[in-house]
Amino acid sequence: MAPDSTETRFQALCQLKTLDQFVPARAKIAPHTEALRQFDRRSNSWERISYRDLDERIQQWRKAFCKLGLQRGDRVAILLPNGVDAICCDQAVLANGCVPVPLHAIDTAGSSAFIIADSQASVLVTNRQSRWDAIYLTHTVMPNLRHVIFTEESSPESRQDGVQQWDLESWLATGHGVTELPAAPNEEDLAAIVYTSGTTGRPKGVMLTHKNVVSNVINTLKTVSPRPGDVFLSFLPLSHTFERMAGYYLALGMGCTIVFTRSIQQLAEDFRIVRPNVIISVPRIYERIYAKVQNKLARESKFVRFLFSWAVEVGWRRFCRKYGLPITEESFAFLDPIVWPILERLVSKTLLNQFGGQLRIAISGGAALNSKVAKAFCGLGLPIIQGYGMTESSPIIAGNSLSYNHPSTVGKPLPQTQVRLGEDNEIQVSSPSVMKGYWNRPQATREAFTEDGWLKTGDVGEFDSEGFLRIVGRIKEIIVTSTGEKVPPADLELAIEIDPLFEQAYVIGENRPFISTIVVLNKEEWRKLAETLDLDPNDPESLMATVTRNAILKRIKSAVKDFPQYALPRNVHMTLEPWTIENGLLTPTLKLKRKVLAEKFAPQIQALYAGHR
Repeated sequence: MAPDSTETRFQALCQLKTLDQFVPARAKIAPHTEALRQFDRRSNSWERISYRDLDERIQQWRKAFCKLGLQRGDRVAILLPNGVDAICCDQAVLANGCVPVPLHAIDTAGSSAFIIADSQASVLVTNRQSRWDAIYLTHTVMPNLRHVIFTEESSPESRQDGVQQWDLESWLATGHGVTELPAAPNEEDLAAIVYTSGTTGRPKGVMLTHKNVVSNVINTLKTVSPRPGDVFLSFLPLSHTFERMAGYYLALGMGCTIVFTRSIQQLAEDFRIVRPNVIISVPRIYERIYAKVQNKLARESKFVRFLFSWAVEVGWRRFCRKYGLPITEESFAFLDPIVWPILERLVSKTLLNQFGGQLRIAISGGAALNSKVAKAFCGLGLPIIQGYGMTESSPIIAGNSLSYNHPSTVGKPLPQTQVRLGEDNEIQVSSPSVMKGYWNRPQATREAFTEDGWLKTGDVGEFDSEGFLRIVGRIKEIIVTSTGEKVPPADLELAIEIDPLFEQAYVIGENRPFISTIVVLNKEEWRKLAETLDLDPNDPESLMATVTRNAILKRIKSAVKDFPQYALPRNVHMTLEPWTIENGLLTPTLKLKRKVLAEKFAPQIQALYAGHR
């Protein structure tokens, strides 16, 4: 066995029991290996931090936390952008036996205030005064909060309603004389209270122990494992459990390098600069890249469009042969070995170079990936690995791998994870990664589990003959029309949003005679369409025109043509106002707040069904 192989790193990681041990272990084995990289806007350069440097910084943070007089198990709320400070803060809190409460950096101030109050956090660590001011101005009672620490701004030491404010330099200086650190946590101690998105109400705090998360890291590594020297590009929020486990703990546990992107707006450029080997993403990133490719192709010649489609078809057949999937289209397949090298050079490598050209592992989770997008990427040489999970399971439950990859499924259950189908084919889970329960919510905790202790996911699933799990829909989100047809709205919405005209889609039809949808139009694409219809795109009346409705419905039906007839939307309402976290229509993980949308668009929905029984 090689002295520093993937296997030796994995075996070393398996000896660790708590998350705070990951960095010191790597600092001891390979102190000079690059752990983190971030862009410093002051020096306009990339800052590189070794495992030894990171370990030393974490010790500084630990000492400063000691001076705040925190007790074992106290909660520390963390509202920081991805970066070195976020890692140092999280690791120091864990190592001191306290509990991180990650807040979504793009969440509303009201939601953050609620979580701080509900978790009874003693400390808030954030980057800017303005974030704290917004939280403070919600006038939420946060009786346990004693300290607010700012990492990016100098703040005069001051007190607001009993809350001491610190800038990072002054606060870290308080720990200089500390010689004794608190006892390390054990595997049954809480490693986080992560608040769920709350699509239908107030979020609940999911209590995850060190054992929960460490077991998920190790069992994920048995399925998909990075190599020594691999670089992860981090762009999902670290408050997202998926990124937190797979893109942070797993990466550091295996001694890899995490590079934090400068911003989502600069993601495309960062791909080319960083040239990552591994990314953890939600489907929307892949879908946006695919939509841009389609948009660009629409302006190209017929020959270029044909070349792209041909490359996808040939590549997809090669992918299917590799993973033992059925091939439905065999026309001219005998030419595949001859034409693929040409198509790979002209089409495939052009696409892969957008990701830096070194990407080997692209994991997708958090929602279903559109089948067209999966086929295109897998066919062109980027085999996206889909997984499935939820915050309550730390989070990964099942996944595909580099050895087996069925894109129409979410793969097989992880090792040590049992999955069964309960009433109404609900996916139920038993695993060492399943949460301890909901913070201060005993009734909600009881409702989350079956009588024999299995976690109820709320998702409807099915297994194929080879044991691959497929997500059919949500028990509460399946639309049942008045004619008795069952339609999964999320699948329809995904299909509609592949067309670049549609930024967002919300499908409705519960107890109605047919399916309808409300869509947010892309302003630039709407301008182009309006011109073809001889309409003024700036006139609100243009959106209401019959000719517009007919053209939009035609585009929608084209996008969802693979769905059963009863699932095709028969009416549509258009808007140009996007649904965002700020206006309360999306959760922090960018899921639709269906109940809120239904209330907001109640008059429009009524109009969509006017005259129909």
